[in-house]
Amino acid sequence: MRKYIVLLGPPGAGKGTQAKVISEKMNLPHISSGDIFRENIKNQTELGKLARGYMDKGELVPDDVTIAMIKDRLTRPDCSAGALLDGFPRTPAQAEALSDMLKSLDGRVIAVPYISVPEADLIERLAGRWTCRASGHVFHQKFNPPQKAGQCDFDGSELYQRDDDKAETVTRRIRVYMEQTTPLVEFYQAAGLLREVDGRNPIEAVTASMLAILAENKTI
Repeated sequence: MRKYIVLLGPPGAGKGTQAKVISEKMNLPHISSGDIFRENIKNQTELGKLARGYMDKGELVPDDVTIAMIKDRLTRPDCSAGALLDGFPRTPAQAEALSDMLKSLDGRVIAVPYISVPEADLIERLAGRWTCRASGHVFHQKFNPPQKAGQCDFDGSELYQRDDDKAETVTRRIRVYMEQTTPLVEFYQAAGLLREVDGRNPIEAVTASMLAILAENKTI
């Protein structure tokens, strides 16, 4: 049976970092819904053109189009043993559709690690980022400050804060994520698959917790 892991966590929780480690440890491809969308749109596949049509009109891409893209990706040879899913599903309806899809592939979701971090910590992590104008080097006012305030250590260019790194934007992103994800968290809790991991811990400790959860579920 193919094994699938659904990784959940808000912006700034370190989901991308953990996904890379878990993917390598378990020898499962890291499947990001964002990457799938970009690939289909860039390659102008039929699904990509369909999705682009909705996006250009400012509309949400319907579940059936999104699910078709995911299924197309999961039927490739590198997913023969399963995959680590990131960014999909986003709703209970998508989670149910995923379950049905995986049955047709002789697989199922065997664990849903949820990296949990308080809102205040997430805002501190994301809203403290500053980027250099010349080359895009990224600094953090608390965790990786430049040697000279407002100036890039590497090329001396001015540091600025991108709009999506500003506190008000970050706060909105986090709250929207929480509102949208709560029903999905409850769905997987009810299914007995969700396991919460404290994302405030150091990266290595979060990794250890996630690997322990997967070992407990006999996935590694």
